[in-house]
Amino acid sequence: MSFDIRVNPNAPAGSLEAKQPPVDNGLDVPDPSRYYVPEFMRKEWERLWPRVWLLAGITADIPEEGDYFTFEIGHESILVVRQADGGVKAFYNVCPHRANRVALNEFGSVAHFTCAFHGWQFECDGKLKCITDEETFAPQLVAHRPSLSEVRCDVHAGLVFVNMDGKAPPLVDWIGLPKGYLENYQIDKMHAVRHVRSTWNANWKVGVDSFYETYHLPHIHPQTQGVMEDFSQYDLYPNGFSRMIVPICNVSHRFPDQKNVNPGQAYMMAEAGMKPEEFSGTAGEVRAAVQKAKRARAKRLGLSHYDNFTDGQLTDSWATGLFPNVQIGCHPEGVFIMRFLPHPDDPKRFYYDNITMFRYVDDPDYFVPGWMGLPKGTDVTGRTRPTIEHVPEGVKPELGEVLDQDVELVAAVGAGSRSRGFKGPLWGEQEVRIRHFHRELDRYINGEK
Repeated sequence: MSFDIRVNPNAPAGSLEAKQPPVDNGLDVPDPSRYYVPEFMRKEWERLWPRVWLLAGITADIPEEGDYFTFEIGHESILVVRQADGGVKAFYNVCPHRANRVALNEFGSVAHFTCAFHGWQFECDGKLKCITDEETFAPQLVAHRPSLSEVRCDVHAGLVFVNMDGKAPPLVDWIGLPKGYLENYQIDKMHAVRHVRSTWNANWKVGVDSFYETYHLPHIHPQTQGVMEDFSQYDLYPNGFSRMIVPICNVSHRFPDQKNVNPGQAYMMAEAGMKPEEFSGTAGEVRAAVQKAKRARAKRLGLSHYDNFTDGQLTDSWATGLFPNVQIGCHPEGVFIMRFLPHPDDPKRFYYDNITMFRYVDDPDYFVPGWMGLPKGTDVTGRTRPTIEHVPEGVKPELGEVLDQDVELVAAVGAGSRSRGFKGPLWGEQEVRIRHFHRELDRYINGEK
């Protein structure tokens, strides 16, 4: 059996849009205990999280020298700081004196860091600046000039990554995507316009699994059928990376009316600057018309980076998985970054962290696409960085109708994974990304990497 959907059958071989060759990841059915037992979680903390490159944040949050943000992963807090030479460094956010957090805010800008416990100070490059009452310390205790412990850090396409054990391959080699794939979107020129963090009642891998396929769309999100084809193109890349191209502005092949333009399509045409009431084509012709309108608008606004995109990229979602715990919904106007962060102690809970980014253009015809689900009145200019919205446990994150439905779905799957009646996931051809992800995960857990 082969499920081989190609969004663009005419895409040149080797192009970013072309269907990738299949990868044989076998047909093993993994033990479902990986989703809930503390022992598997312990192995992840030992063999996965310290050894991989982790997406810590975005360069847009640290534009100037001394700007910083903190990244929380398990029991670790990592401090990422813009340097005087324009580079980026990362440190464990812990004072070498008595283990207090050096930075207590999620974002900030400083000339140097001062520990609030005893006033020890550190330069932005991590070096010790001064010790309060240093004469009261035995010289042999502080002769080595205790500084902040540095964490390996690198930047790619406007994204900041850290590696805790310092042994991972260079970031450019570890990222399993073709050259230009992420760079073309110019994420470094976008800004965060909303950042929400909520707690979901399931293992972090249940979250990854749920967002790695569109097989569930007609059942959990039937409202998407008028504007989205749920048969996606799935592609697998090295090092556990993957993507799915989700055709947008098309009606699903399951949708009863394949001819007449529906309200959802009309809305998307209006977003692209079209006048839906003047469109005389069929539902099947909307996607191409929107692509043409977006390209013309970009040319008028001088957005030359649109020249790097295929027509399909102007409408479709290139939902791209960065192993192990990130998915980025890539669009020319902005990106939607999802991070699935493990709970420090409970394998049956995780933090769903998402950053909505937008490339602001001061023109009334260029605005935030509806797919972002931003609340009315959201500031999208990028002048101020929004604070992280910490959603209390048990409260829906209010990320739009579709994502709120996913909250309930993921919790149900998380609970079901612990049932005696569940013997393990049976992944089909529309779930190859999930199998690819778990196969790479097992390489770390089993000591193959």
